[in-house]
Amino acid sequence: MLYLLDANVLIDANRDYYPLGRVPEFWDWLVDCSTKGQVKLPLEMYEEILAGSEDDLTHWLRKNRDSLLLDEDVNEGLVARVTDRGYAPDLTDEEVERIGRDPFLIAYAIANPSQRRVVTTEVSKPKKQRGNRHIPDVCDDLGVLHCNTFRFIEELDFTTRLGD
Repeated sequence: MLYLLDANVLIDANRDYYPLGRVPEFWDWLVDCSTKGQVKLPLEMYEEILAGSEDDLTHWLRKNRDSLLLDEDVNEGLVARVTDRGYAPDLTDEEVERIGRDPFLIAYAIANPSQRRVVTTEVSKPKKQRGNRHIPDVCDDLGVLHCNTFRFIEELDFTTRLGD
């Protein structure tokens, strides 16, 4: 299984759960999983993080770019399919801006649906419509596997246990 990370997974982990300066084991583990081909960050998610303020996370991303980045181009037809079927075929410019790069993340997963899983900190809000939809709901509608950060680290068995 290849886990595709939403930008919010790294942003929230650094801010709330595993700050780079306090839990470097988590970040080393991510690089190791990326090197092994278990975890990747699509270019669009990478760029989304870099568009924010310069901090420890952006420095870490630049340093580990080659390991972390998913090495493939997005299928534009799949992005259009995600946007049309997952959100709405007639989104306004404001709605397109609101959904941001999420359709790209989901499109990468659709490219190999039985072998890829989207990881996001967004939670399901099935009543949301159009440009307000959340990733888990779009994924469910399109048959894309997804999970949250905590399930992801459980499935790949992240631990800070010291060796015996």
